[in-house]
Amino acid sequence: MFTDERRCNVWNRIRQQDLRVFGRILTPALMKEAAQAAGVKLRNSPLNQANLVWLGIAAALHTAKNFADILVLTFKLLEDADLWKPDGPPPKRKRRASKHNPHGKKGVLASEEAFVQARQRMSMDFWLWLLLLLARRFQDQHPDAVRWKGFRLLAIDGTEIALPYWKTLAQAFGTSRNGRRRRRPQARMVMLAFPQCRLPWRYELTPRSRHEQTSAAKLVEHLEPHDLLLMDRGFWSYGLFWQIQRRQAFFGIRLRRGVSLKKLKDLGPDDRLVEWKMPKTSRKKCAWKALPGLPKSLTLRVIRYHMAGFRPSAVVTNVLDPEIASREDWVRMATADEAGRVLEAGLYHRRWEIETMFCELKVRQGMQRSLRSRTAEGVSFEVAGHVLLYFLTRWLIFEAAEEYGVPPLRISFTQALREINDMRHALLLADPQRVRRILLPRLLWRIAQHLVPLRPGRHYPRPADRYRKGKYRQTARRVTKQT
Repeated sequence: MFTDERRCNVWNRIRQQDLRVFGRILTPALMKEAAQAAGVKLRNSPLNQANLVWLGIAAALHTAKNFADILVLTFKLLEDADLWKPDGPPPKRKRRASKHNPHGKKGVLASEEAFVQARQRMSMDFWLWLLLLLARRFQDQHPDAVRWKGFRLLAIDGTEIALPYWKTLAQAFGTSRNGRRRRRPQARMVMLAFPQCRLPWRYELTPRSRHEQTSAAKLVEHLEPHDLLLMDRGFWSYGLFWQIQRRQAFFGIRLRRGVSLKKLKDLGPDDRLVEWKMPKTSRKKCAWKALPGLPKSLTLRVIRYHMAGFRPSAVVTNVLDPEIASREDWVRMATADEAGRVLEAGLYHRRWEIETMFCELKVRQGMQRSLRSRTAEGVSFEVAGHVLLYFLTRWLIFEAAEEYGVPPLRISFTQALREINDMRHALLLADPQRVRRILLPRLLWRIAQHLVPLRPGRHYPRPADRYRKGKYRQTARRVTKQT
C-alpha cells in the first residue's frame, strides 16, 4: 500500500468534502473509536479503512457507476469548480510500469486495482462497530424513538438478495431454485432493527443454505435485559425462545399451526396463559438442546384476534402481565377515532416496519440490482455500504421529522434520498459556514415536505396472490360462459 504524504493529504481533504451531508454524523472520532473496538489501525494511506467506508457509501449512492468512476468522481467535480488542481503525472521511471500498478496513472488518483486490494484487506468488524456505535449514539440522543412502555422495541426478519450471475458468487452463497430460469446466486440477510424509526442495528449476510433461525440465534445473543423482540412465525423455535428469555428479554410472535399448548389460566377474553412442553425432535444433533439451563417447559401467553377479511390468528409472548401490555396494545389495528385522531397500530403489527425497511433498502435505494462485485468479500463490502447509507439517510429523516413536527415514518424515504442526491453538488462545493447555516437546514426542510399519505388499515396483497386471484377469476368467468 502506498503511503506518500501528497496522496494522503488530498484524499483526507476529499473525504471531508465528499458526502458532507453525513459528515457531522459519521465523524473522524467515531471512525477512530470503531477502529479501536475492531482492533484495526487507520493507516496513513489514501485507501485506509475510513476512506474505504466513504467510498462504500458513495458506491451505494451511485448505483449506476462502476468503482473506477466513483474513485475519480469527486476529483472531477472539484477540478471543474477550480477548487483543486492535479499535480500532473508522477515522474517517469526507467522500468516500465505494469498495467496493474496500484499507484495509478496520475499523481494523486488511486487505481481500481489498488481499491480492490485494499477492500480485500478491510475487516468487516470495522463496518459492524461503526453501525453499533452509530446506533448507540442515536439511542443516547433520541431514547424515546426506540422505546415502548419501558421496553426497547426491536424486530427481526430475513430476506434474500439477488446477486450477479458469477460462478464465484454461486459457489460462495448458493443459488435459487427455479426450473424455468437459470439458477441465480442469492445471499441471505437476517437483520435486527428498531421498527419505530426503521434503523438497522445488527445484521448477518450468509449463504442461502443457512437457515434464518441459525442467524437469529446468533443475533439474539446481543439482546439486553428488557428488550422486546418482534418476530415472524418462521422464527418459531423452543430454543430461540429460551435464548431470549435467558437474557431477561421478551418476544412476540405469531402462533404456529399444530403446536400443542396446555391451558393454565384465562386472563380475559381471548387472552390466556399456556404451557408449552419441550418438543421432541427426530434430529440426532439439535443445537438448541445443548443450551445451558434449558427448561422442560415454557409458560407463555396467547392472545387471539380476528380481523375482518383475514383468517383468525394469535400472538404468543412471554410478557405475561396484562397490566404491562394489554391485549388491545398487542393486536389493535391502525385506525382513526371520531375526532379524526389517528390511533397507532398494535404492538405486534409494528413488525411490518422491517418489511418496509427491506423494500426501501433493496428496491428504493437500489441494492438489489446494483451489486457489482464478483467475490463474496466484495459483495459483503457493498452490502455494508448500502446498510450504512440507509442508516445515515434514516437519521436525517428523523432529524427532519423532529425539527418540523411530523411523524418520522410518514416521510418518504425515496424522496429524501433524491433530495440528498440533488443537493450533493452544492454541499460539495460550498464553504463550511454556508453548509452549516444554510444548506443543511434547507435540506432538512425539503425532506420534511415529502409526506406519505396516511391510509390506516390499508391492505397490500402480494403480487403472487393478486396473480392467482386474477387467474381464478378468469377461469370462473370462462366456466360461467360455457355453462
